[in-house]
Amino acid sequence: MKVGRASIADDVVIVGTRPHPLRDAYHLVLRMRIGWLLGLIASVYLLINAIFAVLYFFAGGVTGASGSFKDAFFFSVQTMGTIGYGAMYPTGSFANALVTAESIVSMLVTALVTGVIFARFSQSTGQLVFSDKATISPMNGVPTLAFRVGNDRASTVFEARVKLSLIRTEKTKEGMTFYRLVDMKLTRDNSQALARSWTVMHAIDDDSPLFGATPESFEAQEMEFVVTVVGTDDTSLQPVHGRARYGLEDVVWGRRHADVLRELPDGRIELDVSKFDDLIATEPTENFPYPPTS
Repeated sequence: MKVGRASIADDVVIVGTRPHPLRDAYHLVLRMRIGWLLGLIASVYLLINAIFAVLYFFAGGVTGASGSFKDAFFFSVQTMGTIGYGAMYPTGSFANALVTAESIVSMLVTALVTGVIFARFSQSTGQLVFSDKATISPMNGVPTLAFRVGNDRASTVFEARVKLSLIRTEKTKEGMTFYRLVDMKLTRDNSQALARSWTVMHAIDDDSPLFGATPESFEAQEMEFVVTVVGTDDTSLQPVHGRARYGLEDVVWGRRHADVLRELPDGRIELDVSKFDDLIATEPTENFPYPPTS
């Protein structure tokens, strides 16, 4: 399965952009794994306390402290956490000024961390996945491009909409290479309730940009497909989205996706997601003379 959040621009090297440290850092934090995020927060917290501990250590003015760096660090932790045991407290103008400064830093850091944690955990839990391969095979006598999309969570994605685009290289009359993006019409581009599996299809008829295409023309024009899916998760009521790319090596001719549904003896329907990526060979026809490829 292709994970729905996989980037479609992994092979593109971007140069010449202006850096945006603060904005990029915020997006980096939101995309970070939760374990790394918690580790980063803990590291920043310890670093700030260590900085103030150094100031307390050299400035002095903390009554009840032994004068060691350890006591200075623990006094900083108590100050930043507004614990105030009373065993150690500041005396003198400079020590109180440091406490005031640390209180301001503590308030700002707490607000920022709270906002980041809320934004991170409030993100929708939908996990859209795509089949490893897209297939081109006959469907009711018409060559059809197909792939699967599903929700890898137990929840349902309501009003899911899918969009498929073709990217191919073209040569202009002036000899320039032009990368054209073409939207492709689907037999059905929305699902009221997307659960584990949905087969998305594009009929290669007279109106299709793939009409008359062959495996050789695919390679010559460096064709690839970009698919995006958006919807609303029924548990969090938050928007979810997924995107994937199918390059030349991901398109299989003469095969179709295996059936994942079957009727049980008691009349219920079984959906076998273990067959999500399985493919079945199809017989060549007059309209589709291509033997199965791996």
